[in-house]
Amino acid sequence: MSTTNTFLNTPTKTPNSTSISKKHHKQHASDSGSEFKDRFEAYNRLQAAAVAFGEKLPIPEIVAIGGQSDGKSSLLEALLGFRFNVREVEMGTRRPLILQMVHDPTALEPRCRFQEEDSEEYGSPIVLASAIADTIKFRTESLLKRTRAAVSSKPIVMRAEYAHCPNLTIIDTPGFVLKAKKGEPERTPDEILSMVKSLASPPHRIILFLQQSSVEWCSSLWLDTIREIDPTFRRTVIVVSKFDNRLKEFTDRWEVDRYLSASGYLGENTHPFFVALPKDRGTISNDEFRRQISQVDAEMLRYLRDSVKGGFDEDKYRSYIGFGCLRDYLEAELQRRYKEAAPATLALLEQRCGEVTAEIARTECKIKATSDVAHLRKSAMLHTAALCNHVEALIDGAADPAPEQWGKTTEEERSESGIGGWPSVTVDIKPPNATLRLYGGAAFERVLHEFRCATYSIKCPPVSREKVANILLAHTGRGGGRGITEAAAEIARAAARSWLAPLLDTACDRLAYVLGNLFEISIEKNHGHDSNPLRQSYNHFIKDLSKECKQLLCHHLDSVTSPYSHVCYENNFIGSFSSGASSMYQFNQASTGPLCLELSDGGPALCKEVMKDQENIPPEKNAQETTPGKVTENREALRECQMTVPETPSPDQPSDGNYGIKRELVNCVEVGARKRHPRIAGNARNCGQNGEGLLFGNGDNISRPSSTYAEICSSAAQHFARIREVLVERSVASTLNSGFLTPCRERLPVALGLDLFAVNDEKFMDMFVAPGAIDTLENERQSLQKRQKILHSCLNEFKSVARAL
Repeated sequence: MSTTNTFLNTPTKTPNSTSISKKHHKQHASDSGSEFKDRFEAYNRLQAAAVAFGEKLPIPEIVAIGGQSDGKSSLLEALLGFRFNVREVEMGTRRPLILQMVHDPTALEPRCRFQEEDSEEYGSPIVLASAIADTIKFRTESLLKRTRAAVSSKPIVMRAEYAHCPNLTIIDTPGFVLKAKKGEPERTPDEILSMVKSLASPPHRIILFLQQSSVEWCSSLWLDTIREIDPTFRRTVIVVSKFDNRLKEFTDRWEVDRYLSASGYLGENTHPFFVALPKDRGTISNDEFRRQISQVDAEMLRYLRDSVKGGFDEDKYRSYIGFGCLRDYLEAELQRRYKEAAPATLALLEQRCGEVTAEIARTECKIKATSDVAHLRKSAMLHTAALCNHVEALIDGAADPAPEQWGKTTEEERSESGIGGWPSVTVDIKPPNATLRLYGGAAFERVLHEFRCATYSIKCPPVSREKVANILLAHTGRGGGRGITEAAAEIARAAARSWLAPLLDTACDRLAYVLGNLFEISIEKNHGHDSNPLRQSYNHFIKDLSKECKQLLCHHLDSVTSPYSHVCYENNFIGSFSSGASSMYQFNQASTGPLCLELSDGGPALCKEVMKDQENIPPEKNAQETTPGKVTENREALRECQMTVPETPSPDQPSDGNYGIKRELVNCVEVGARKRHPRIAGNARNCGQNGEGLLFGNGDNISRPSSTYAEICSSAAQHFARIREVLVERSVASTLNSGFLTPCRERLPVALGLDLFAVNDEKFMDMFVAPGAIDTLENERQSLQKRQKILHSCLNEFKSVARAL
């Protein structure tokens, strides 16, 4: 302990034990007067109030820290003057224990009372030592079970009144351990270390550090921890415990003096105390326990004087040897700090009393405002405006609050929204950044990209031969020269309407869920002031946006799949159809957008890798198209007037040259600009031997790639891909952005305002006065008034103390 420290004045040179005894007796007599007793009681009451109400007051306190089994429990029992088997219940190993020791000459037997949890009141006195230990154990286990933790920094406060204990307040902390006990979390040692550092760090606390004498200073496990908290040991009292185990190693004076100085490790001005306590843990009386403590002190001094050659430097080290010296020093040092801190404590109490009074006034204003409609409307409007601003900021991009806590991964969005996967999509859709926790605008864009991936994974479904026949024959009856093309286009339109519509609805539902989550995040940014009417109005607004977007997307789908749409006949598509090019080129181009840059670990780099082999690639065709019903051998192209077809085209028209064909003046399959008038008259040669039309085939034509059925299916797949491209690339993204994000930025404040405030006062009061709100405010006011009463009482006591100083 530093002797030059202005905060701690370690006792220095004393010539002999007689003078020491007189000094301590004189000091104890002066400090036992009514002046110190009043001051000590005032600090004890203030400390109890601070613990109960969570006040952070710089009250001078002693914090005992050290490794497990270093003797802290025995030292506390010695300070109290009686045993209560604290080591059997491992006192302090899981919760701090604040011991308020009050020297009361009238208390011939110790009276211990525990402060009630979350209250400044103390319970009934406990006399039995076993009951004290059981209470500590029960309170520790109850709190840890309730909080589901291995340790807790919430202290237990025990007031001990006894004729043989000093006026001293000390905080016992959990002992440092290197490894968690069996059944405890592995992080328990780190949690204990962190908690002890937090308790010992405040500069107004004296650190009482214990270490066994068997441990060399150079091998100390926890001395570096003390240096982190108090680098110069300015407010640290170092205690070497179990000193009697080391005494037998000393034979010469220089050995003893070198060990007692510890100057090589602690510095010249830091002097540790050397104590030993009785080892007998049997059942003995309190008087016998105190007698044994004094006897151990006397035996240590006798051994140093008589058994060590040359004795030891008593002038320098006598005041640091023995439990009695440590006890007197701690009491005197705490009393000195109480006296020095009294003026600052008085000023702080006046400040806190003023703050509590102001809090009571604000609470009373809130209670009064519950009946003031105008005030409530103003507060609600400000709250709503703040929430709308937070929503807009989250959409535009924000990282507060922490996305790690409030964001969601793609899988979490799917499961928590209850929407699940994408309809009719069999592949696992994993968009870029699927494993990152996102919210707001980032999550919105990720869902859009996931929708694109899901949509491009859909293939044009297979079509039965009956459907092809019905569509093809119907178009033949209408006239025109584009029968096969029209049939394929109609099949593609029907497939698009059937398969893409559910994807569009799912996209709207997912985006609505993403935007709905912004309410919770905005409430968090707005300091947790929730309102059920506001929540309902916000959710209703998002649902309306989702409904409007579904209608707009349905309109776009109807437009692109309309018979009057030219999507299937655009020049660039016809070129791609004739060359067999895949319609995935547009998707691949879109995949190079910003979201395709994979940011998460182990995620897909590009969406097109996920969609590989999922696109419909039309079968390659010969460069030269052949008309159904014509011989497929190579020949010069016929002129239009020379080309003939069967009177009634069939999906499975054979392509061999043995089939007789009448010369007709029109061509129903030719893709031309002129109208044709096909004859539908039956032709006996178009029927097989069983009377079935060649439309259904005889089983041989099914596998022929050049059949009309195969041509229509291939053409329908490409038409479907084209419809999908045009819908996704030209309509969906812009519609969803303008349908969701723009209204949230521009219309949300007005919509919420009309919904919540454009009502009469009676309905408004029903919405915004929550059940139990007034009772909550009343309870808060009563708690503040109770705290104000306690603080004013402490303030008056400290004023009396200040006048006596």
